[in-house]
Amino acid sequence: MRSSRLLFAGSAAAAAALTILGCSRSDTALARSTEAAPKSVNTEAVRKESVRRSVDVVGTLAAVDQVTISSEADGKVRRILADLGDRVKAGDVLIELDGEKQQYAYEQQQAALARALAQYGATNPRELPEIERTPEARRSNAELVQATQAFDRATELFKRTLISQQALDDARATLQSARSRYDEALQNGKDLRASIQASEAAMKLADRERRDTQIRAAFDGYVEKRMVNLGELVKAQMPVMAIVRLDPLKVIAEIPEKMTPWISDGRPVELRVDAYPGRPFAGTVTRVSPAVNPATRAFPFEARIPNADAALKPGTFARVHLEIGKVDDVLTLPYSAIQYRYGVNRVFVVAGGKLAVRELTLGERLGDRVEIISGVKADERVAVTDVDTLTDGLNVTVTK
Repeated sequence: MRSSRLLFAGSAAAAAALTILGCSRSDTALARSTEAAPKSVNTEAVRKESVRRSVDVVGTLAAVDQVTISSEADGKVRRILADLGDRVKAGDVLIELDGEKQQYAYEQQQAALARALAQYGATNPRELPEIERTPEARRSNAELVQATQAFDRATELFKRTLISQQALDDARATLQSARSRYDEALQNGKDLRASIQASEAAMKLADRERRDTQIRAAFDGYVEKRMVNLGELVKAQMPVMAIVRLDPLKVIAEIPEKMTPWISDGRPVELRVDAYPGRPFAGTVTRVSPAVNPATRAFPFEARIPNADAALKPGTFARVHLEIGKVDDVLTLPYSAIQYRYGVNRVFVVAGGKLAVRELTLGERLGDRVEIISGVKADERVAVTDVDTLTDGLNVTVTK
């Protein structure tokens, strides 16, 4: 009884072992048949293209015009007409000082000029008559004419012995005196003319000092900083306000030394800032430094950026894309065709129904494609589908 049970158990174990062995062999055969089946892939040929080189650098936005305005006159701040962030135009009054003293000085010089013009016999310092036509010169000239005539008559009468020598000498002395007064009148006219010019200059200076009590904007822009308060005593050359122009701005950056031969004034640039991630700003190169920066081995350059809506701000960092004049013939592949494994970029070339792996040296990214420096040749076809699952030597069928 016990022996029959043992025999039955042994037969059951043997049957189970045969069943498991049969299943294992069938699974292995199925796996082998699956591995042997070619994989369908799409391919694309390695293309040879002409590429215009570009450079991406980081730059800093700066104002083209930025100035700290100082007072040119002394006085107390009477009115503040612009403040931080205000937009101002060239000539707008920013700060007004108390100009009472300057007004008095101007009126004094104005009166001095009017007195000099009256003495000269004129009303306009720009339309002065000749020196011989001044009132004093005309009066002295009339006296000289009269004395000359009297001397001529006296001479004739003396020749006829109708007057004495004393009378003739008196007539000669009168003529000499009249001639001296006329010469003096001409000299006084010259002095008056110079006095008018000096008075006019002094009046213009007083007027300038009077107008300097109104501190004005030098150009269109925005108030960056206000430095004085109402009622504060301001001295000449004291900073009172800072103005910055926001349109246009300039971006300052550096280009690698090897790219310098292909950059010049007028080249287009495109920049982006973090504040407006989806908005590009266009500009043009305006200046390129003739000397390399020894610390970076790069050449500084400037580009002007229109900024009519004042969206960009000075001091902001910007990513600058610069197209240069260099054009190269390069090999390119879709970026999606590249498999990255353990720090190596590689691609799978289709040849004879199998995949052959190639290690690549990449160049610049060109949109959805990438420059290939080495690893493949032009017109070779590479797999572009399911790249991450492909292996070297895999059997494939090309569907496209």
